[in-house]
Amino acid sequence: MIKIEKKQKLSETFSIYFDKRMIRILLLGAISGFPWVLIGSSLSLWLKEEGLSRSTIGWAGLIFSVYAINYLWAPLIDRIQIPVLTKKLGHRRGWIVLMQISILLCLVIWSLINPTENLALLILIGLIIAIASATQDITVDALRIEQIGENEGKSMAAGAAMAVVGWWTGYKLGGVISLFTAQYFENIGIANYWQKTFLILGVVVILMNIGLMFVHEKNSTKRHVSQKKNDQLIQKKLGSKNIINNIIAWLAGTISGPIISFFKKNGFSIAIGILGFVFLFKIGEAFLGRMSIVFYKEIGFSKGDIAIYSKTLGWITTVIFTLLGGLFVIRSGVLKAMFFAGILMALTNLLFTALAWSGKSELLFAIAVIFDDIAAAFATVAFVAFISLLVDRTYTATQYALLASIGTAGRTTLASSSGALVDWLNGDWGTFFIITAIMVIPSLICLWMIKDKLNIREK
Repeated sequence: MIKIEKKQKLSETFSIYFDKRMIRILLLGAISGFPWVLIGSSLSLWLKEEGLSRSTIGWAGLIFSVYAINYLWAPLIDRIQIPVLTKKLGHRRGWIVLMQISILLCLVIWSLINPTENLALLILIGLIIAIASATQDITVDALRIEQIGENEGKSMAAGAAMAVVGWWTGYKLGGVISLFTAQYFENIGIANYWQKTFLILGVVVILMNIGLMFVHEKNSTKRHVSQKKNDQLIQKKLGSKNIINNIIAWLAGTISGPIISFFKKNGFSIAIGILGFVFLFKIGEAFLGRMSIVFYKEIGFSKGDIAIYSKTLGWITTVIFTLLGGLFVIRSGVLKAMFFAGILMALTNLLFTALAWSGKSELLFAIAVIFDDIAAAFATVAFVAFISLLVDRTYTATQYALLASIGTAGRTTLASSSGALVDWLNGDWGTFFIITAIMVIPSLICLWMIKDKLNIREK
C-alpha cells in the first residue's frame, strides 16, 4: 500500500539528483543510447553517401525490430553467468562488457567493409550490433534498478529521469561525434571516411566501458539463491533427480519463474490490470507520433521548420522536462504522476487539433511541439519509475524487459493503423487528434481500478 508522507522542500527534493548513484545511472543510460546512433543515423548516412537507394536504406532499418523482442531472451540474461567476466565484474556488468566487446568488434569489421561490394555482410553486422545493444539494454535496465533500494521510491523516480536523460545524451553525443568526425575526415581527403569514423566511435565504446567500472554492482547471491529455490520446487514436482529433470526444472524456472512471481506478488486481477494499463498507456501518443511528420508537411511546414521546432527545441525541452518530471514524480508520487501525465498527453494532443483547424501557424506549432515534448518527458519518467517499482528483484531483468516490451507492443502494433485512420477520416486531422486524446482514457481507467491495491512503496 502507498504511504502518504510529509512533502520535502523543493531544494531537498532536487538534492536527490546529486546522489552519486544518479551519475552512475546517467552513464548507464548513455551506454544504452549510444548504439542507436551506430545503426540509425550513422549507418543510414553512410549508405546514402555510398549511393545506395532510399529503399535499401529503409529496409536496413528493419534491424531495429530486435529491440521489440528482446524480452524473449531476457530470462537467460537473468540466469546465465559469463565465464571469467561474471566472476571478475559481476553478473550485470559482465553481460554489459561482453555486449560492448561485441559492438566494438563489429565496428572494427565495418571499418574494413566496402558497402557497395559487401552490403549483405554490412547489414548482418548491423543486425549483430542491434542484437548486442538490445541484449545490453536488458541488463542495463536491471543494473539501473538494482542501484536503488526496493523501498526507495523517490530515488527510483529520480533514477528513471536520469536514465532517460542519459539515453538522450548518449544518443545525441554519439551523433555529434560521428557527424563531425566523418565531416573532418572527408574534408582532409580521406576516401573511406566513414570506415575511419567507426574506429573513433569504437574508442567511445572503450571509454564507456572504463566508466562502467565505476558503477557498483550489488552482490547477486540472494537473487541466485531465490532462483534456485524456485528451481527446486519445480524439481520436486517432477519427481526423481536426474539430468533431464534438472534441465527441465532450470528451463521452467528460467521461463515461468518471472511470470509466476509477477502474478504471485500482485494477485491475478491486479496483475491483469497492470498489464492492461502498460499496454494501453502510450497508444495515443504513438498514433500522434507516427503521423506527426506527415501532418507537418501537409499543413505546409518546411523541413527547416520541422528541424527547428520538432528536433532542436524537442531535444532541449525533453532533457529539461525529464529532470523536472522526475522531481514531480518524487513530490507527488508515481501514481498521481501517471494520472497527471496521461491527462497532459490528452490535452497536448488537442493542441494539434487547434493547429489543424487554424491552419499554418508557427507560434501554435511551436507551442504544440513544446507541450508534446513536455508531456512525453513527464509520461516517460513516470512510466519508467512505475514499472521499475513493480519488478521482483529475483527476476529484475526479465520482468522489466517484459513490461517494457508490452508497452512497446501496444504502441507499435496498434499505432501501425494510424495512417489508415487518417485516410478513413478523409484527412480530417483535427478529428484524428481528438481521437488520439481519447485513447488515453482506457489506460487511466485500468490504473484507477487497481491504484489502491498496488504493491508499491514510495519514500
